[in-house]
Amino acid sequence: MNFFKKCLLFTILSLVSFSCSFRAVQRSKDISYMEKGFLGNLPEKQLNVFAPKNADGSNDVMLFIHGGSWDSGNKDIYNFLGARLARKGIVAVIIDYPLSPDYQVHDMAKASAQAVRWTEENIKTYGGSPDKIYVSGHSAGGHLASLISVRDEYFDTLGVENPIKGTILIDAAGLDMYWFLKEMNYAPGTQYLRAFTDNPQVWKDTSPIYYLDEKDPPMLIMMGGKTLPGIEKTTERFLEEYKKINPEPNFYLQKGKKHKPMIVQFIYTPSKVYKWIGEFMEEN
Repeated sequence: MNFFKKCLLFTILSLVSFSCSFRAVQRSKDISYMEKGFLGNLPEKQLNVFAPKNADGSNDVMLFIHGGSWDSGNKDIYNFLGARLARKGIVAVIIDYPLSPDYQVHDMAKASAQAVRWTEENIKTYGGSPDKIYVSGHSAGGHLASLISVRDEYFDTLGVENPIKGTILIDAAGLDMYWFLKEMNYAPGTQYLRAFTDNPQVWKDTSPIYYLDEKDPPMLIMMGGKTLPGIEKTTERFLEEYKKINPEPNFYLQKGKKHKPMIVQFIYTPSKVYKWIGEFMEEN
């Protein structure tokens, strides 16, 4: 078979596979989970839900928070992740949240917690179990996922208990933002400080490392071996503290991966990361 025929065959098989997988997933997009003026100043925000068409109300749920340095990114970039999770039997919820410079980290965390509350209250309609909600995020989204997992204050603000069953961190940034921002000594008002403010107390209040305890949901932590130096160092610091609670953390170091490929790898449906997530959900 010549090269052209091989390429044509590959394209046809890919389209057939895509078509079949498209039919297997129920997509519900641009659902408002937070109205304008929520908690006084938050904007309206929406989410997308991807569910297996045979979901029966008992399926695991993964709420994903996108990255983008706390000032960029949107849910629709990650439609591929939602579809692939759904094809593996997981109901996926992909959210938008308020971004810097108009909003700061506490606002983002409150919105993320509200998205979890919406999911608990509504996900059974889409075939997911409200008792099996896992939160996940890449980069800045990993920071927010970990922050709302270990700080119940965000759910207290909403008047509900924290329903998170487990936390899945994908090359998470900001796990010790207090240490990082002190080390970097950025000029006031520059990029990260627009999200975290110039106040060191806010840096500490929004650093998950300082709120770890035995009551936290279990965590699956993935880090790229060639990730950004700040992520590498803060993850190492986070793991050091986490091991005081869980001496054998569920941690995977992907040696050849840089920061962006840590999320891009999810495009590949047979990727081992889906196996890790499935095992984590089954065990917890």
